Amino acid sequence: MQSLTPSQKIWKKFKRNKLAVAGLGFILFMVLMGVLGYHVCTDKSPYANTMYLQLSNKKPMRSFVFFKTEKLSNVEKKGFFHTLLFGQELDYRAMPITDYRFSSDSLFVKEYIGDDELAEESGYSILEVSGKTTISDKDKEDFLQEHVFKQTFYFGTDIYGRDLYSRLILGVRVSLSVGLMAVAISLFIGLSLGAIAGYFGGKIDAAISWFMNVIWALPSLLLVIAISFALGKGFWQIFIAVGLSTWVDVARLVRGQVMALKQVEYVEAAKVLGYSSSRTIIKHLLPNMAGPILVVASANFASAILLETGLSFLGFGAQPPMPSWGSMIKEHYAYIIMDAAYLAILPGLAIMLTVYAFNVLAIGLRDAFDVKGQHTNV
Repeated sequence: MQSLTPSQKIWKKFKRNKLAVAGLGFILFMVLMGVLGYHVCTDKSPYANTMYLQLSNKKPMRSFVFFKTEKLSNVEKKGFFHTLLFGQELDYRAMPITDYRFSSDSLFVKEYIGDDELAEESGYSILEVSGKTTISDKDKEDFLQEHVFKQTFYFGTDIYGRDLYSRLILGVRVSLSVGLMAVAISLFIGLSLGAIAGYFGGKIDAAISWFMNVIWALPSLLLVIAISFALGKGFWQIFIAVGLSTWVDVARLVRGQVMALKQVEYVEAAKVLGYSSSRTIIKHLLPNMAGPILVVASANFASAILLETGLSFLGFGAQPPMPSWGSMIKEHYAYIIMDAAYLAILPGLAIMLTVYAFNVLAIGLRDAFDVKGQHTNV
């Protein structure tokens, strides 16, 4: 019987942890939603920022009929990939309506202004369809097809009448991109400083360890806010701020691993063969600690998402109109005690599930890379 490779053994053990596999599946689903972005949104405008103030705080699954009041001729139609990344600016202006009817050459529409009795009693607006005295049924049908459309708000609307579903989908991009870039920055700094401290030891180790302890003693959120003050508010600044606050975990882990591994035979052989210290660290030491690094990277991903949402909630993260789960909670947390609690619960639930998925993934990776138990479980 053919023996399994180390990676196959790790994957086989990882698959036994159903919760970790479910977490990985949820993360992949969120990544897919983030990649598809505007193509799975009902509002494809940039940042899903189309506002209908009459539709403020509407319940999930409400559908409304809209009438296009104006055609914008100066809007350029973008291609598939540009729309995928940045959305497509709407080439019309529209208003929600409750009813419409034709009379001679005019269309009478009743604008939606609310669900109360006063709104029901509001009158019709008159819009001229053509200069003809009478128009055919086909002309009416073509006109309606061009100017009237229906939209369903699956998760309802926010306080500005924007589609909550679309903004939640685009919020995935913010959280995952911040997590990815922050983890990349923290890995770069942590791997570099941790490997140098563990490999060379002595005064270099003492200096780097002192610096790590200073950073470790500072509360993460306060450190991120301080860095944000220095760099300014914005989306790209979050990457740096969060990355600079999460590298200590990686550095401490790598330092300990390097100190444990630098005395093994293959490292001594590399020194005898005259390999440089950088080659020994990069080619021989770091690949042999890939498992623990993946585990701490998964945990840091969850921490980065929490830090980003905390920053956005406080107003230091992604700036309006860019949709962020943290800023969505900030805008709607007062509605928790009202009949529109879902406005804050839905982004909060998205944060909770995403962070939990990364945490169970980290636990699954930790168990799968646990060499001590592999000979009994595989």
